[in-house]
Amino acid sequence: MIQLCDWAGEVPRTTPLCVSLTMQGRTWAIRLCHKTMRDTFFDIDMIAGLTDEQAQERLAAEGFNELPSSRRRGLLSIAASVVKEPMFLLLVACGAVYMAVGDFQEALMLLGFVAVIMGITIAQERRTERALEALRDLSSPRALVVRSGRQKRIPGREVVRGDMIILTEGDRVPADAVVRQCMGLTADESLLTGESAPVHKAARASGDALDAPGGEGLASVFSGSLITGGQAAAQVVAVGTATQMGQIGKALQTIEPQQSPLQRQTARLVRMLAVVGLSLCAAVVLIYALMRGGSGEAWKNGLLAGLTLAMATLPEEFPVVLTIFLAMGAWRISRHGVLTRRTAAVETLGATTVLCVDKTGTLTQNRMSISKLWTGDDIFDLATPHERLPERFHRLLEFGVLASKKDPFDPMDKALKALGQEYLARTEHLHESWRLVHEYPLSGELLALSHAWASPDGKRVMIAAKGAPEAVADLCHMEDHERSLLAAKVAAMADQGLRVLGVARGLPAGPGDLPGRQHDFDFEFLGLVGLADPVRPTVAGAIEQCRHAGIRVIMITGDYPGTAANIARQIGMDAGEILTGAELEAMSDADLQRRIATTNIVARAVPQHKLRIVNALKAGGEIVAMTGDGVNDAPALKAAHIGLAMGERGTDVAREASSLVLLDDDFTSIVHAVRLGRRIFDNIKKAVAYIFAIHVPIAGLSLVPLFFTDLKQLILMPVHILFLELIIDPSCTMIFEAEAAEPDVMSRRPRNPNEPLFSLRALGLSLLQGLVVLAIMLGVFVVARWMGHSEDNARGLTFTALVVANLSLILTNRSWTRTAWSMFKVRNRAAWFVTAGAAACLALVLFVPPLRLVFHFAPPHTNDLLICLAAGALSIAWFEIVKILRRRRVG
Repeated sequence: MIQLCDWAGEVPRTTPLCVSLTMQGRTWAIRLCHKTMRDTFFDIDMIAGLTDEQAQERLAAEGFNELPSSRRRGLLSIAASVVKEPMFLLLVACGAVYMAVGDFQEALMLLGFVAVIMGITIAQERRTERALEALRDLSSPRALVVRSGRQKRIPGREVVRGDMIILTEGDRVPADAVVRQCMGLTADESLLTGESAPVHKAARASGDALDAPGGEGLASVFSGSLITGGQAAAQVVAVGTATQMGQIGKALQTIEPQQSPLQRQTARLVRMLAVVGLSLCAAVVLIYALMRGGSGEAWKNGLLAGLTLAMATLPEEFPVVLTIFLAMGAWRISRHGVLTRRTAAVETLGATTVLCVDKTGTLTQNRMSISKLWTGDDIFDLATPHERLPERFHRLLEFGVLASKKDPFDPMDKALKALGQEYLARTEHLHESWRLVHEYPLSGELLALSHAWASPDGKRVMIAAKGAPEAVADLCHMEDHERSLLAAKVAAMADQGLRVLGVARGLPAGPGDLPGRQHDFDFEFLGLVGLADPVRPTVAGAIEQCRHAGIRVIMITGDYPGTAANIARQIGMDAGEILTGAELEAMSDADLQRRIATTNIVARAVPQHKLRIVNALKAGGEIVAMTGDGVNDAPALKAAHIGLAMGERGTDVAREASSLVLLDDDFTSIVHAVRLGRRIFDNIKKAVAYIFAIHVPIAGLSLVPLFFTDLKQLILMPVHILFLELIIDPSCTMIFEAEAAEPDVMSRRPRNPNEPLFSLRALGLSLLQGLVVLAIMLGVFVVARWMGHSEDNARGLTFTALVVANLSLILTNRSWTRTAWSMFKVRNRAAWFVTAGAAACLALVLFVPPLRLVFHFAPPHTNDLLICLAAGALSIAWFEIVKILRRRRVG
C-alpha cells in the first residue's frame, strides 16, 4: 500500500517540501522540491494575511480549493469495475452451470475461488490506484501564502478565501484573486480567453470585485492562469468551484488522457485474441456435444469445455500488467529523485538516444563561489583566503552586490552578497538601508539587468548593472579596441572554467521618473567577476554510463565556449566542435540538423534555442530528453519526447510542460531514470512472454477432449484454471514487476521506439515455450493412461506437472540472459512467496480428500510426484541451453 503523507508548513527559503511514501510497512522519504521562494520587491511585513486559525476555519467551512475530479476511484468503484471483467463473468457462468445441473459442491468451491480472485484483483487495483494518487498529489502545484505574518508554501488545494498569495514569474495562479501590490506583472490567461498574448496587471488597494479575464491594466488574476513576468501580492476572493475555472470544471472532467503506443498495441492484441478465443469456444461447445450424441450431459460438458477454453485464452492479464508496471515503475523512479507526471513517459525512457542538459545546477552543483575579480589591469585571486580586499576592487564588488537581489535566491547573487558581507562589512560600500525602486530584467535582446536603488531619504538613486560581459560592454558603449581587450580577458577566465559577469555603474540619478530602458542610462564599466561552480562528483560516472548505453549527452549553457569546454573535460565529455547561440541563429533548420548531429556542446545559448535544437534532433530520428526550468523552456520541454523539469529551481509552467520532474536537479538522477525505464520495459516484455507461454498449454489441454471421445470428464476444468490464475496473476504483477535489471541493461544500444512489444521473434519464442510445455503435459497424460492409471489419476499427474512447469516458466523468464540456476541467487521475495504458496496449495488439493474430490484427482504416489517434477523441469531445459549458447556466442 502506498500512502501520501502531505506536509506543509513554514519553509525556509532554501528548504524543499518533504513527502513520505509508505509501502509494505517501510517509509521512503522523497524531497519534493518546489520552486524555492524568490526575493520580492515588497515587504512581507506590510502584507496582512490570514492567521493559521482563520485559514483552518475557512477551510473547514468552505472546503478545499479544487475542482470536482473523476480521476480518483474508491474501493466500491474498483470492486464494480472488477465485477464487469470478462474473467469474473466467465467464472460466474461456470458456477451457474454447476448449480443448474445440481453439482452444488463444485459450484460453491468455484464461487469461493471467485471471491479469492476478486479479492486479489481488488487489492492489486487499489495498490495501483494509491500509487497513481500519490504521484498525482506529488506533482500538484503548491502556493506561496502569507499566514500569521510568515511566508508558507502549502498545497494549492489548501488555499482559502482571504489568503494573501505571493506570485512570481512561472507560477500557476491557485485561485481567483485581486492584486494588492505588483511590479511588472503580466499573466497568460489564454486558458480562459483563448488569447495567447500575456496581459499586464495593475494593483488595487481595496475591493473584492473581480474584473473580466483578458483585460489590460486590471487588478484581477484567475485560477489556472500563468504568471509570465513580474511579481505580485494578491488577495484570494474565490476558490474551487466559485472561480472562473470552476465554472467550466465539469467539462474538464470528461477529458480522458490519450493512450500511449504501448497501451494501443495491447488493446489491439486483446481485441484480436478475444475474438479468436470466443470463436474457438463456440466451436468447442458445438463439436464436443455433437461428437458425443448431443445428450444433456454432453451439452453440459461441452459448455464447461467452452467456458474453460475461454478462461484459458482470455488475455485479461495484459492490461493489468501495463497499468501496474507503469504505475509502480513511476513510483520506483520517484524514489530515485525523478517524479513522473505522465506514466507513458516511463516506456519512452528506455528508447532515449540523446540527453540535452543544462550545465548549471544539473552537471554542476549550482553553488557559485567567486574565484577572481578583474578591474583595470589588476586581478584579485580569491582561491586562497585574504585578510582584506584591496581598495581598488571595492567599487566593483559594491555594485555587483547592488545588481543582485537583497535576499538572493540565485547562486551568483548569493556568492556576490557573501563576498560583500565578508570584505565590505562596516564600510560605506554596503547599502542595507537602501530600497529597490525599479528592476530592468534580462531579455533575449540584452543579457544584462539593472537595479535602481533609492537612498533612505529618497534624494538619491544609484544604478547597478551586471550580466554577460558583451552585454554590459554594449551598455557602456565601449570602443572596438576596448571590446577586444575585454574579450581577451573574458576568454582567459572562461578557459579556466569560470563563469564571467561584467559589472557596471550607472551615473547617479535624481528621485524623478526613471527611464524605460537600461540603454537610457550612462554606464561606467567597473570590471569582471569570475565565478566557479564545482562539478557534481557523480556526473563523470553517469556520463560514462551514458556512453556505454549508446546515449549522447549534449550540454547546453549560456556560458562562454571556453567555460563549457573546461567543464566538459572535467566530466569526461568529448567537447569536439562547439556550437554557439549566434551561429545557431544564423543557420537554417537543415544546416542545424546536420551540425547538431555531431555537436555535444551548445554555448552562449538562450532558452529559445532549445526548441530549435529539439526539433533538429527529432528530424534526425533521435529520441530526445530535454531539461529546463524557466517559462521560456516550456515549448522545448513540450516538444521533446521526454521533458525534464527542474524541481528545485524550476517554475510551475516548466513542470506542467514536462513529463518528468528532477526533484534534486541532478544529472545522475536522469541516468537512474533511464536505467529504470529500460528495466521496466524489459520486465513488461518478460511478463508478456510468460503470459503467452503459460496460456498455450492451458488452452491446449482444454482442447484435448475434442480428440479423446472416450474421456468422461475434461482434463482441465474451471476450478483448475482458477488455481492456475492464483499463480499467474501475482506472477505477472508482483514477480516480474519487482525483477532486478539485467546486467547489460546499460551496455546496450537504446531500443528502437518503433519496435513493437510483441515482436514476431518474441512471440514465436513464447509460443515455442508453451508448445514444448504442452507436448510434455500431453505426454504425461497419455503415458499415464497407457500405463493403466485412472482418468482422475492421469488428470492429477498432468495438473501437478503443469503447476511445476508454470513455476519453471516463471523462473526461466525472470531473465533471458542468466540461467534459472543463477536466478536463485537474485533476490525477489515475491517469487519465493508465490512458489511457496503454490506448492502449499498444490499439496492441499493432492492430499486433502475433500479438496482432492472437488479437483477430480486420485491419491498420488511418490514415484508419480517425482515424474511430475522431472516433467516440469524438462519443459524449460531446452530454453536454458539456448541461454547458455547465446551467452557464449555473444561473449
